[in-house]
Amino acid sequence: MPVRRTLSLRLVITAVVLASVATATPAVAAVPPPPPNPSDTDIDRGHADVDAKAGEVGRLTNQVAEAEARLMDLQGVVEAKLEDANKALVDLRAAEDEATRAKADADAARRESDGAGKAVDDARSQLDEFAAGSFKQGSTLGSFSAYLGATGPEDLLAREQMLNAVSGSGLEALDGLQRARLTKANLDSRARAAVDVATKRQGEAEEAKRTADAATERARQAQHDQLAQSEQLRATRADYEKQLNDAQAQVGGLEDQRARYEKWLADKKREDEENARRVSAGGGGGQSAGPAAGRARTVIDRALSQLGVEYAWGGGDGRGPTQGIRDGGVADSYGDFAKIGFDCSGLMIYAFAGVGVRLPHYSGYQAEAGRQVPLSDMAPGDMLFWSSEGHIHHVALYIGNGQMVEAPYSGSVVRIAPVRYGGIESYATRVL
Repeated sequence: MPVRRTLSLRLVITAVVLASVATATPAVAAVPPPPPNPSDTDIDRGHADVDAKAGEVGRLTNQVAEAEARLMDLQGVVEAKLEDANKALVDLRAAEDEATRAKADADAARRESDGAGKAVDDARSQLDEFAAGSFKQGSTLGSFSAYLGATGPEDLLAREQMLNAVSGSGLEALDGLQRARLTKANLDSRARAAVDVATKRQGEAEEAKRTADAATERARQAQHDQLAQSEQLRATRADYEKQLNDAQAQVGGLEDQRARYEKWLADKKREDEENARRVSAGGGGGQSAGPAAGRARTVIDRALSQLGVEYAWGGGDGRGPTQGIRDGGVADSYGDFAKIGFDCSGLMIYAFAGVGVRLPHYSGYQAEAGRQVPLSDMAPGDMLFWSSEGHIHHVALYIGNGQMVEAPYSGSVVRIAPVRYGGIESYATRVL
């Protein structure tokens, strides 16, 4: 069997050489053990099985891609519902502030009204003193209460007599009483109006709170559903990947397997060389040379420097990754609040801070932070956006050659990925 002996010898020599390289260079992947020496029948059977397995591998690869796309779509729906809940919460706080101010106005009006009441009492005391003095001097005026409560001709006559007898100081006291009463009436009216405003604002605040609570509950339920669906998708994807690996391991005989592995090595080498060339040359993509190209390179380099950093909802600022925050749902289930990392908009903040551009920590506002150009004209350094139900929920940085860098979702890390066109906005935002 000279063919099998020669093949076995070549495989052993190749394994020894690769093992030597792996020992000298730790970055090389671990070399698998040599496969068994197949018979002619095994090789012929393997060739016959190649075509069938190749078709199955292609089908499984497409299903993995579809599962990943569905996962991102569901993530977008959850983030859109969270934005609705955030808006309702802002409305609630605004309404509560209005109610607080209105109640403060009502309290101030009541205090002024109480002061006016005291003025009325003082003025009444002055007039009572005047009437008492007139009586002691022989006047027939009687008590001041008769004047105030005149209901018939006799009372009116007493009032006329009193008016004729009142001196200049008495008239002044009477005018003071009337002004004090008018002031109190006006202040009481203001107080009632302020209370009405406060009651109306309080009702609006309570309605806004109910709206916020309902929106938050819907978002949390959507997050719960999303978590279950995402876990199922990940489990399905893992099963697909295992089937794919199994199919690849079974394709062909040893000769064909070696040829495929050598082709993979050659393709991987070309890919690595191309990636290195793109990084050193600025990522390609057609952007012209000049100051803008240099600044775009700085932005891209800063984003790429964070590859592998964990996703943390609410994390990231101009100085780097920060601790995430609670969202009450999916992010909390992944412990994002205890992680140091970036969310999608936080990664953009860090990348653009390298050229002095300050961005808000919200993808919807980042979409409006620069000039919007057609998606077909996107260039390295532009931001790309995805939306669901009319809400922008994700942002990534285009780096050229159909690639982007992003912080995708809870449980993931900052990564490079091909541009996804499902759900993408029709424009790119150019800040530089």
